[in-house]
Amino acid sequence: MSLSIRNQIPGTITSVTAGEAMSTVKVRLAGGQDITAAITTDAVKDLGFAEGTAVKALVKSTEVSLATGPVEGISIRNQIAGTVTDVATGGAMGSVKVAVEGGELTAAVTKDAVEALGLTAGTSVVALIKSTEISLATA
Repeated sequence: MSLSIRNQIPGTITSVTAGEAMSTVKVRLAGGQDITAAITTDAVKDLGFAEGTAVKALVKSTEVSLATGPVEGISIRNQIAGTVTDVATGGAMGSVKVAVEGGELTAAVTKDAVEALGLTAGTSVVALIKSTEISLATA
């Protein structure tokens, strides 16, 4: 299956905490970063997700926020450090490519944000992704 989601990073499930309707799934990405995905418990069962399962973490570019450093005092736990490799802006929006250990992320942010944060190739950033915005696919 081909998808329009460009952010697809391989990893391995390290733990699953099942709830009645939702579960949290911790994944160690290929670059060594740990992330958490919140998905339905039915999906965990249907896909046979368990510790050691190889997966791909999928995130729409519109769900990736960028900061110029780690952020404290925020509920977003998925913070992945990287370096901007490319920035393309239009009239209102920008597309920012970020190299992270083990892959690449693309963030769709406003042109104003690109300018305010001074995002250019070589800028160190932290990608912020809510756990509810990460989908998992079998690898």
